[in-house]
Amino acid sequence: MPKVTYDTNVLIDYKPSYFPTGFYMSAVVIQEIAAGARDAKRLKEIDTARRYHEREGRLLIPTGEDWWIAGKILNSLYRVVRRHGQDSEPTPEQMRIVRDVLIARTAKRAGATVVTKNLSDFERIRRFCAVRLVHPDDFFSS
Repeated sequence: MPKVTYDTNVLIDYKPSYFPTGFYMSAVVIQEIAAGARDAKRLKEIDTARRYHEREGRLLIPTGEDWWIAGKILNSLYRVVRRHGQDSEPTPEQMRIVRDVLIARTAKRAGATVVTKNLSDFERIRRFCAVRLVHPDDFFSS
């Protein structure tokens, strides 16, 4: 079965009732979901999911190499922005892409496809990290 991971927006917007065979959870997505948890009960559920995926060897955790490559990808993305006239520090919007780069990089390393609604940012990242992408409408309809 092909390997797959979900971006945070898929878990929030689609609320899948199960994870397919070959599913890998991203530690970055766990962090994003935990940051938005409404209460301690939800945090406990998220932690249970994290521990389960880690125990099963299906938690995509950025390594030192992933962080290094993410930095190089971000440098390339920021240089494109600077060439188009923006010479200041990266904006919060540009910094948000850090998490997407880490999701892409860890998925690429694991050979997993990223299911995401955010194809525009991931397409930009894919120029520097050849990760497979699929929109959730296409993924869940097949």
